[in-house]
Amino acid sequence: QVQLVESGGGLVQAGDSLRLSCAASGRTLSMYSMAWFRQAPGKEREFVTAINWSGGSTTYADSVKGRFTSSRDKGKNTVYLQMNSLKPEDTAVYYCAATLNSIRLALAATYDYWGQGTQVTVSS
Repeated sequence: QVQLVESGGGLVQAGDSLRLSCAASGRTLSMYSMAWFRQAPGKEREFVTAINWSGGSTTYADSVKGRFTSSRDKGKNTVYLQMNSLKPEDTAVYYCAATLNSIRLALAATYDYWGQGTQVTVSS
C-alpha cells in the first residue's frame, strides 16, 4: 500500500505562485509514475501533469503548460508541483496519484493510489 499526503495549498491572488508537495509512505515511489489531478466544484477531475517513474519524462495539460512544473525527489519520496502565474481558473482541489503503469498517464483510472487532496484558491 502507498499512502499519499498532499500539502501546500492555500489562498493566493492571481499571478502568485504556490508549491504543492505530495509525500508518500508505505512504499518507495521510485518505480511509480506520479500525477497531479484537480477538481473544481461541479466539474470532473481533470489531469494536470504526470511524471514517469524515472523523472525523465513529464506531460502537462495545455491549460497549465509553461506555468506549472512537476518534479520528484526520490530520496525524500516526495513529488512536487510548482505553480506559477496562477489564475482564478486554477482554483480546485489538487490530488496526487501514483501508479506502476507507464502508459495512459493522463487518465485518472490508471492510478491505484490517491491522496486526500489540498485546496488551492486563486482570487482575482
